[in-house]
Amino acid sequence: MSSTTSETGKAVPGRLASVYSEVQTSRLNISLPLPSVLKTSFNVVDGPPSSAAGNPDGIAKLFPNLFGQPSVILKACDSGAAAKDGSLKIGVVLSGGQAPGGHNVISGIFDYLKERTKGSTVYGFKGGPAGIMKCNYVELSTEFIYPYRNQGGFDMICSGRDKIDTPEQFKQAEETAKKLDLDGIVVIGGDDSNTNACLLAENFRGKNMKTRVIGCPKTIDGDLKCKEVPTSFGFDTACKIYSEMIGNVMTDARSTGKYYHFVRLMGRAASHITLECALETHPNIAIIGEEVPLIIFLQLNSISFSLLFSISIIWLSIPCNPQVQQLISELNEILAQDVVDETGMWKKKLQSQSEELFELFPQAIQEQLLLERDPHGNVQVAKIETEKMLIQMVETELDKRKHEGQYNGQFKGQPHFFGYEGRCGLPTNFDANYCNALGYAAGALLQSGKTGLISSVGNLGAPVEEWTVGGTALTSLMDVERRHGKFKPVIKKAMVELEGAPFKKLASLRDDWALNNRYVSPGPIQFVGPTANAVNYTLLLELGVKA
Repeated sequence: MSSTTSETGKAVPGRLASVYSEVQTSRLNISLPLPSVLKTSFNVVDGPPSSAAGNPDGIAKLFPNLFGQPSVILKACDSGAAAKDGSLKIGVVLSGGQAPGGHNVISGIFDYLKERTKGSTVYGFKGGPAGIMKCNYVELSTEFIYPYRNQGGFDMICSGRDKIDTPEQFKQAEETAKKLDLDGIVVIGGDDSNTNACLLAENFRGKNMKTRVIGCPKTIDGDLKCKEVPTSFGFDTACKIYSEMIGNVMTDARSTGKYYHFVRLMGRAASHITLECALETHPNIAIIGEEVPLIIFLQLNSISFSLLFSISIIWLSIPCNPQVQQLISELNEILAQDVVDETGMWKKKLQSQSEELFELFPQAIQEQLLLERDPHGNVQVAKIETEKMLIQMVETELDKRKHEGQYNGQFKGQPHFFGYEGRCGLPTNFDANYCNALGYAAGALLQSGKTGLISSVGNLGAPVEEWTVGGTALTSLMDVERRHGKFKPVIKKAMVELEGAPFKKLASLRDDWALNNRYVSPGPIQFVGPTANAVNYTLLLELGVKA
């Protein structure tokens, strides 16, 4: 765990700022700008009733106490109409994989409550949702939080991938909420974690408990977003970290002139990271999963392979493709009910197209597709080595062309997977500011008595002072999907839109990149200087800002 107990019994942080690097130290004491509305008195104004992203009737049945509630926005007002006073007891939890900026969400919540609700207490649940169920917590203080300000990682209280979704687990959460007399819980997580936050809010409200639940949008994958939630935190930082690494590989490739680099990036179902890193670095080929039927690649009939004799390729994980998603969905059903043995009889339960697709994969990829799922029912995509599969396929194709007299060159493929390296870096100025504002917003929503909302900060293309602040109904983001053989509510993932501005920008440039080596090496993240406050291309293009 990230904390210890002193001789006085008081919790102390696990980090020592005294051993920080110069860059880390320089980030500790910076003053972060805030949206103007958070510096004044404000009202929390309800919008119209909300619906759902899909299957509204089903979501209404699953969330009878929350469905239809409005999203809200903070609007500045005279001091006499400010949010109600009174101290609060709030718990915070980090859920799911790490994302740069998580510590700033926690410090933002802490700062808001200390400024606006004197005498409030903030508890950090240790180790993710399991910390709620086991009532494993640490009381946060100014001294405890200080070494983590503007720092990467989730080690202040650590994260976990447990879920709270069974009657017994809900009961444990209720007992913790009552024991600590909690007014609210903030769940900092991705789409699955915020679905869980909504379930928890529904359960508490259904039992007339005072404990409210607010979510915060976290995931480097960039697939938790909508009109009211323009981006998830961590995406900006992770993409800049990966782009630095890709730029280094590009320089290496240009220096040697003999290697073909296949780079696979983090991401589960959507290709936002691949798209953003392509826009930042200009690879010869960027394969976006949402646009390409993977079966074409597996059959080696794609025109893209005629362009392969270049330097760098970016490829996202296999499950981003719709055909593979269907295969994985069918495999999930089978794995939830049967034992997959060596006889292969279980394959007969696959649809013919899915069985054909499965058999086209190399043996190693087949085995990786059958690995145990994570607690949310997701395939462990980080273990599926797409880049190595593609290198093997290219080698096979080139050998064929050599025998046919169509190719006499040398091919040396170098695989790379850039994944966990991007999850815990020092957050960019954008993510540091965005997370701080999300934390303040979560505190404001809880102070105003709201539950079942996700903290949302908008107008992100403008200076921080002009950002808007509010909360979006979690049920409005939901649909129903089949997980572990059962229909369950899920926050609908935001995929790369092929008609969206970011992809169209890529499409307009990729032919030039393929032939002319327009590599860009952006270098390390900057915290001061002319590029320090640059926002990622994806967000700017989606907001209609010139990028």
